[in-house]
Amino acid sequence: MSSPDPHREPRRFLRALYDCAVQRALPQHNLAAWLPAPPKRGRTVVVGAGKAGGAMAAAFDTLWPVDAPLSGLVITRYDHVPPAYRARPGRIEVVEASHPVPDAAGRAAAARITELVRGLTADDLVVALVSGGASALLSLPAAGLTLEDKQAVNKALLQSGAAIDEMNCVRKHLSAIKGGRLAAMCAPARVVTLLISDVPGDEPAVIGSGPTVPDPTTCADALAICRRYGIALPAAALAGLEGGVFETPKPGTPAFAGHEVHMTATPQQSLEAAAALARGTGIEAHVLSDEIEGESREVGKVHAALARAVARRGVPFAKPCVLLSGGETTVTVRPRAVGKAGGRGGRAGEFLLGCAIALQGQAGVHVLAADTDGIDGIEANAGAIVAPDTLARAATQGLKAAEFLDRNDAYSFFAALGDLVVPGPTFTNVNDFRALLVL
Repeated sequence: MSSPDPHREPRRFLRALYDCAVQRALPQHNLAAWLPAPPKRGRTVVVGAGKAGGAMAAAFDTLWPVDAPLSGLVITRYDHVPPAYRARPGRIEVVEASHPVPDAAGRAAAARITELVRGLTADDLVVALVSGGASALLSLPAAGLTLEDKQAVNKALLQSGAAIDEMNCVRKHLSAIKGGRLAAMCAPARVVTLLISDVPGDEPAVIGSGPTVPDPTTCADALAICRRYGIALPAAALAGLEGGVFETPKPGTPAFAGHEVHMTATPQQSLEAAAALARGTGIEAHVLSDEIEGESREVGKVHAALARAVARRGVPFAKPCVLLSGGETTVTVRPRAVGKAGGRGGRAGEFLLGCAIALQGQAGVHVLAADTDGIDGIEANAGAIVAPDTLARAATQGLKAAEFLDRNDAYSFFAALGDLVVPGPTFTNVNDFRALLVL
């Protein structure tokens, strides 16, 4: 993949880095190395969920021998089925459902998955395709809970500022299928889990709330998280957590014996691919971390401070260079002023607003932040771009970045400037991608 000249076309250069990171994480480029051998006598059943679920199913179907029996069901987000597989469905059924808040379609599909894996034998193979987004898409409430209960808790978690591992700890304990429970249903069949990581640390138990891997967290942990963030729990959920009724299968449980777990794509791999592309143009690249967490606006300020130090003093890196980072930041939705709209935008946009305000038009610094799944929050954009003239252009339209930040409305700010990054669904998901070009 070639790259535009960063000095002449910084925006196109940054977009090329983002596209390179996404390409590195596409299932068709990564699944082949991890395919298990077809069972000699039994069936192969593919199940799973995630924003990359449709693309993972399509890739697996293409790679699996045409003469080997194959069936299954995978859940993905609405409009996230690759066009070719939608036009010509294969042996694995792909169902679309809602993300980030679960809906009835996801619940019905999750219930169907539990039926598909019941009654399997030791001769059978279950392949689980799991990527980020599975926590909402694979939604089957625990006994006594309703879909509406799960929706309310999920919405509260999304607005709380809780980290992804904290949110998924709660989600899996209020689920009848996540937190290792799906794997337990598959016994005695062998289970091979293929993962695309969207979480800091690439922890299998956190990715998609770990439906096929043992869960080291407890009901007490989930309860403490809800109390920490002021999450109101339905009576049945509170009772289930307090009484330990909703406990998940733990490491060492016999149901997981012989299971395999493979990471097919990670944030670090995508960052390294983008770094290699940058270096090919003569721009040194520095991967800061693929595990950055924290409030998006504050993380934006820290990145801005680093870019300013490079631009002004040549420390800790010499310019020209590009600084790359990934991870999963959070957005705490704040109260709005009466009569003011807000809340449009996600982690990438909020990061960029904080970054732009802190940069204060620093010459030579251009920034792109975008989610690798193509969707930032619930809007149609993946992220946006900040340039040295961003705040000045906003001022000519009477737009004050701080006001948009106060109401969590990054989308409207960057839309007005024409600076949104809108690739559409990418059919993969290795979380946040950030690139700061310092010339």
